[in-house]
Amino acid sequence: MPLLTLTSDIGWKDYLVGAIKGQIMQVNESFQLLDITHQLTPFNYPQAAYICRNAYKNFPDETFHLIMVNLFDTRPEHLLLVKHQQHYFGIADNGLITMILEGQPDEVIALPLDKTKQKTTLHCAAVFAQAFTDLLSGIPFQKLGKPLDIQVKNPLRPTQGTNWIEGQIIFIDHFENVVVNITREEFEAQRRGRSFKIVFKRDEVIDRIGDNYADTAEGEKIAIFNSAGYLEIAVNKGNAAGLFGLHGYSDRQGGAAQQLQSRLFYQTVRIFFD
Repeated sequence: MPLLTLTSDIGWKDYLVGAIKGQIMQVNESFQLLDITHQLTPFNYPQAAYICRNAYKNFPDETFHLIMVNLFDTRPEHLLLVKHQQHYFGIADNGLITMILEGQPDEVIALPLDKTKQKTTLHCAAVFAQAFTDLLSGIPFQKLGKPLDIQVKNPLRPTQGTNWIEGQIIFIDHFENVVVNITREEFEAQRRGRSFKIVFKRDEVIDRIGDNYADTAEGEKIAIFNSAGYLEIAVNKGNAAGLFGLHGYSDRQGGAAQQLQSRLFYQTVRIFFD
């Protein structure tokens, strides 16, 4: 039974997620459908990339991943079918795949859209489901579409200097733990054995990394590296984001320049090394 994961920014308030599943099952009833999330923040590419990147790696080879995020960033004439490290992805040509993979995919083709049909979310779901089914039937990957130069968006990277590294808050989870786009590898490479201070919201400081939330007293702040290997700021049995007024990074920051500059203090984390 082929595995097909579903990720979107659609939410659960209306019928659409269920209808997408119905469209897929009409094409191929054998798919085992697995929801990753449908609660992604609209238009937030760094958040979507973080979720998708760290979900797909935990699935077995030959899993199919349908990622329906910002499908209509531009008027679509095609969709993307991607093969990368023995995983298959159906996704819009909006640059998100290069953020998820942190580079170019191994193989990618354009799936044409029928010009006589309305380009809706459900139509796109059916197109993806048919492409996945064709692959399962043995049709070669390159026979299903045409090669193309895809849109590229660079992953959100931390910035760094000789004695510091600065990251952006890319995700706030259900417990309001705050995930920063600094990996353990990036932290250790910049640290080089030195002591450090994690600074956020101007005056909040953490000077050690714990193994888990219980490594500090209840109500106290702590930094750990989470299951995905990213820096996480938390409060033991508390809500770090709400307590400290922290916000996730967004591609679309509105408001005046002064307001934006002020907001940056609440969505960035800087680590200083001594």
